[in-house]
Amino acid sequence: MADFVLALDQGTSSSRAIVFDHAGHIVVSAQQPFEQIYPQPGWVEHDPEEIWQTQLKTAQEALKQAKATAEDLAAIGITNQRETTVIWDRDGRPIANAIVWQDRRTAPLCEELRTKGLEPLFRARTGLLLDPYFSGTKIKWLLDKVDGARARAEAGELMFGTVDSWLLYRLTGLHATDYTNASRTLLYNIFDLRWDDELLAALELPRGILPAVQASCGLFAETSLFGKSVPVAGIAGDQQAALFGQAAFERGTAKNTYGTGAFCLMNIGQRKVASRNLLTTIAWGIARERGDQVTYALEGSIFIAGAAVQWLRDELGIISTAVESQELAMSVADSNGVYIVPAFVGLGAPHWDPNARGAIFGLTRGANRAHLVRATLEAIAFQTCDVIEAVEADSGVTLSELRVDGGAAANDLLLQIQADLLGRDVVRPAVLETTALGAAYLAGLASGFWKDTTDVSKNWRIDRRFSPQMAADRRDEMYAGWKRAIQLVRGWSTQSA
Repeated sequence: MADFVLALDQGTSSSRAIVFDHAGHIVVSAQQPFEQIYPQPGWVEHDPEEIWQTQLKTAQEALKQAKATAEDLAAIGITNQRETTVIWDRDGRPIANAIVWQDRRTAPLCEELRTKGLEPLFRARTGLLLDPYFSGTKIKWLLDKVDGARARAEAGELMFGTVDSWLLYRLTGLHATDYTNASRTLLYNIFDLRWDDELLAALELPRGILPAVQASCGLFAETSLFGKSVPVAGIAGDQQAALFGQAAFERGTAKNTYGTGAFCLMNIGQRKVASRNLLTTIAWGIARERGDQVTYALEGSIFIAGAAVQWLRDELGIISTAVESQELAMSVADSNGVYIVPAFVGLGAPHWDPNARGAIFGLTRGANRAHLVRATLEAIAFQTCDVIEAVEADSGVTLSELRVDGGAAANDLLLQIQADLLGRDVVRPAVLETTALGAAYLAGLASGFWKDTTDVSKNWRIDRRFSPQMAADRRDEMYAGWKRAIQLVRGWSTQSA
């Protein structure tokens, strides 16, 4: 019997491969960064071929480190940066760089669609807002701007996919995706579970470019690239995979992932909640004999979280490593009245303002680099508070605790600040790589490596619980200052980046 599941975790700044055992422990992990391409302000691109090559190399390296072969694998799971858009031909050659989820070039198109009164239609069927974040407008941009692309797409020569589809195609030759990734395209009716012809017409997109949609937990295809044929049996976008990896199987459970951005999701079960300022999305779909079982989630997407710490390091030179941010921020008692709003690519949930821009407020002669670093950590936590406030309002559920994960969740000070500003316990699991773990669970459940979700839940373990220590009046005072800062940066740019 196979001993492991291999998770391919294709993120915004690096590709990783992690081998997990039956207890949900990381056996080995391999990681490789790749280039971030910024052709213009507000534009972000990746080379799809580099994504594939780094993902393939990390998978091979992980198996080598684990002294494992394909015969030792029960299945492969894929999790990916969502919304990032790739178009390629039948030979697997991309027609252009991938347009990354952070990219804002289609803001004018979103505004045009909004002016036509189409946002309620998109909202009702996809659970999404008209925002450059999502894939649909990126597809249209590529077909309109790349020479000959539209004619080739209409002739059936091209395929669109989010990064999961791109990896799956290179692994197996199958052009498919799962419910979670389809739900992020602006093209998929998440309640009828089908590509929507009216939405495709609104964006002038040919249906033939789209992948088939399957359950997140179920057999997609098999790959022989690692030796013996291994099933690819689980796919989910990174944030839904993290929710699954946190064993958030009960309605009302929630997690926040602190990565390049920050993403808070709450399991809302089979309910079709219409959100005011958040996204309704598919959490996952499980293949069943009598029809797939689909679970939904409310999501708040914060565009800049860990990327703000990278900005301190790479652009300002205030810190030399991300780890240093905790030590430096702890050297001061507070941020000395400084607020940093890292709206570098606009504001995500619950504000949804592509014209907002980053700013620093409250500077005095006494402000130093430690205060700026602490204010940056506070900004990550404040943005999460904004999202939790909206999640609770839409769901009618008051969170008792917030489960957290992602790279920045290793920062104890950040999590203590989060607990203080949220006024709830923040719980960090023993395995922080819950995105990859979720993909492994989805694949392992489909292949019988794990019996059921009860089997999976037994693996979830707490590393540390952070409880609020801040007085309520101080918390309210700080949050009021944050909300004032948010209002000041909104609409700053008259033209979207």
